[in-house]
Amino acid sequence: MSSLFYVIGPSGAGKDALMNAARQALDGEAIAFAHRYITRPASAGGENFIGLTPAEFAVRDTKGLFWLTWASHELHYAVGREVLTWLTSGVTVVVNGSRAHLAQVQAQCDLAAIPLIPVWVHCDALILAQRLRSRGRESEAQIAERLLRATQFMPPAGALVIDNSDKLEQALADWLVYLKQAIHDG
Repeated sequence: MSSLFYVIGPSGAGKDALMNAARQALDGEAIAFAHRYITRPASAGGENFIGLTPAEFAVRDTKGLFWLTWASHELHYAVGREVLTWLTSGVTVVVNGSRAHLAQVQAQCDLAAIPLIPVWVHCDALILAQRLRSRGRESEAQIAERLLRATQFMPPAGALVIDNSDKLEQALADWLVYLKQAIHDG
């Protein structure tokens, strides 16, 4: 059984940039970067996701097409059941997750006997605030709330902690060591 790298961290920490860079660096390897299903328009951009209306999301959820689901910031998120197929086929999987739902994901991984590796992408608070403001998606109140949430979460014991406060290339190099080992072991 291959490992699931569950990438978590505050909004603006650079999770998507780090995942995209890893995807390019590992092109052709036995690794899949899973997309998420999100109840926001596809035009919102930012990450590789499939935009669904709330009604579409509800139908797919009712029909059992999702493996993991959660709600955050007035949106619904899911990871499809196809991820289980990838994992049981010997493919290491990376997914952008939710720190608030890590316990739920751990329980699902335990049920399926899937090794879970939480990856905490850390970013200095001042840089995080700059990144959030520059993307222009949140109000100042929302930014303040996100910054507060970032300080309240502690990565779980055993999590990989990747500091993405400085150059993306350094954070990527740090993470690739673990991804390549998982691919090799898978």
